[in-house]
Amino acid sequence: MLQAQIYIDKDDLKGSKPLYEYIMQFLIEHKIAGATAFKGQIGYGPSQHLNRPHALFSFDEIPIVIIFIDEEEKVKNALTALRKEVKNGLIITHHVEKWQ
Repeated sequence: MLQAQIYIDKDDLKGSKPLYEYIMQFLIEHKIAGATAFKGQIGYGPSQHLNRPHALFSFDEIPIVIIFIDEEEKVKNALTALRKEVKNGLIITHHVEKWQ
């Protein structure tokens, strides 16, 4: 099995829809076995600036991680199709074992 992780900001949009909602719906439409979106407490990206979205008077963007898993071919096909629609965000994958 293959697990994918997509790192984006909560305020990223696809059209007028939040990007994380767009991606979750996209994964449903591609019949991916399961996915979860997590809000981050703190994070940083290429800028090396710590984003603290819950700090008082913070205007930092909340980091979001979407994790999904399925058979390797389905994950790769979904990611290939997703990258045609969405250019932003960092995507990583790694092989995992499913325990019964």
